[in-house]
Amino acid sequence: MTTSASVPTGSESAITAGDTVTDRLVEANARYAEAFADPGMDARPVLHVAVVACMDARLDLHAALGLELGDCHTIRNAGGVVTDDVIRSLTISQRKLGTRSVVLIHHTGCGLESLTEDFRNELEAEVGQRPAWAVESFRDVDQDVRQSMQRVRTSPFVPHTDDVRGFVFDVKTGLLREVDPAS
Repeated sequence: MTTSASVPTGSESAITAGDTVTDRLVEANARYAEAFADPGMDARPVLHVAVVACMDARLDLHAALGLELGDCHTIRNAGGVVTDDVIRSLTISQRKLGTRSVVLIHHTGCGLESLTEDFRNELEAEVGQRPAWAVESFRDVDQDVRQSMQRVRTSPFVPHTDDVRGFVFDVKTGLLREVDPAS
């Protein structure tokens, strides 16, 4: 597994005065753009699949699933939970950009397993305003995958629900384990 491949190591990695991580990313983009060639693709994924996954930095979805640039739509959030915004993205992905399959990927050791909805109370106490969104924390990753599959399958906006499958990615082994929606 590679991490931070475009960030120099050793003495070069020291952030000089005024440099930020964002500055490093912009510099890495400039190097990337020097060799960039338009791949000639449009926004429609080649494999007609949308992948919904957790934003966890340990998940390299393209590598883990054998995907190439242009193969899929990738929708990520905390927990890989199917929220209204995920439904919005899946609706656009299917209705306007041709996807037909949905793959949901949660993972072991997710940070949402250690949070509760009390997090919203803490935020309200700290900033004086209650977030409109739910934390969507969970204790049972398999059950949360089932709930996410059900949310996709029952949405009136997502027309193609015959190929909606859910998995748990093991962050220690890199393997996917499929979750039975009926269990």
